[in-house]
Amino acid sequence: MTGAPGGPLGRPRLHLRETSSTNERARELAAAGAPHGTLVTAGAQSAGRGRQGRAWSAPSGRALLCSLVLRGAPRLLPLAAAVATAEATGRAQARIKWPNDVLLDGRKVAGILVEGRPQEGWAVCGIGLNVAVRTADLPPELHDSAGTLGLEPADVERVLERLLAALGRRLAEPPAALLDAWRARDALAGRAVRWATGEGVARGIDGEGRLVIERSNGGQLTLDAGEVHLLR
Repeated sequence: MTGAPGGPLGRPRLHLRETSSTNERARELAAAGAPHGTLVTAGAQSAGRGRQGRAWSAPSGRALLCSLVLRGAPRLLPLAAAVATAEATGRAQARIKWPNDVLLDGRKVAGILVEGRPQEGWAVCGIGLNVAVRTADLPPELHDSAGTLGLEPADVERVLERLLAALGRRLAEPPAALLDAWRARDALAGRAVRWATGEGVARGIDGEGRLVIERSNGGQLTLDAGEVHLLR
């Protein structure tokens, strides 16, 4: 059974004390026919990944590590996941750095990785959120960039409940409302950025979720993938 798109999120649930990657397990379940809304969570990951194959580090029991199987997911799923994750932090000042990071005070508290097989009608949305992480427990190279909600391990489940509720709402709303919610939390709007092949000023996102860049010569371009960095 594959379940109906648009159904409740979080059931059935597979919780693992430790796994290589919740996204990897969720992809296996999706390929085997797991229903829409299937949730994989873990206390720790040995091979958690962010975008471009980067490792995602999180001390055991102190981060929300989860992946959802979604069938018939909308094209704006990455944006919906980012907005929902920002809302789940419970902080009005949480901002979204295109395409997949959630920031608090300029520090990354969450990352999102969406993978899938569109030809088979499913996607997996992986989210890592530093709920109770202590910066001192992270690798030294992350001390200046990683953030945390500063809560306790017992709060991870409560934050998960908020996340699932927020994501369910955002996936069900019209695209225009979702785009407005994303833009209200845009961390890059009006700021100078660089990417692999150039520099410019970020001017928000278009109706497809692509980042709009204003070039120094006055022209514009859109980025639909990749990574951008703030110019300080």
